[in-house]
Amino acid sequence: MVKNFIFRFVEIHTLPRNCRLHKATEFAAIINLKYQVSGDLIQIYMKPNGLGYARLGLIVSKKFERHAVKRNRIKRILRETFRRNRLNDETNEIDWVIRLRRSVARNESIKLATETQLLMHQLQQCHG
Repeated sequence: MVKNFIFRFVEIHTLPRNCRLHKATEFAAIINLKYQVSGDLIQIYMKPNGLGYARLGLIVSKKFERHAVKRNRIKRILRETFRRNRLNDETNEIDWVIRLRRSVARNESIKLATETQLLMHQLQQCHG
């Protein structure tokens, strides 16, 4: 009874399934277009999609983060950053692929989120 009462007040933020890239062909099409920008931690690719909403694909390799817990934490940070910015007119109707370039320490989480936001904006201004 108490458990249900608590969950009524928790707001759940998720990224809808249709806003995620799933197929390898979708990833390849975006990466092959070569609209990309790189930062210290990540590399971002983009491609206009004409669907009316933005979609996101993440590449977090075991090469850089061996532990699944760390890879999942990085993916959560990237997804949340994208979710907060996806309703902007700038990011609408674009497919995004974000690739991790190096390992991310736990104290670099804020840097990862700000770099993601900055690079997405920068790439949108150049090729949008």
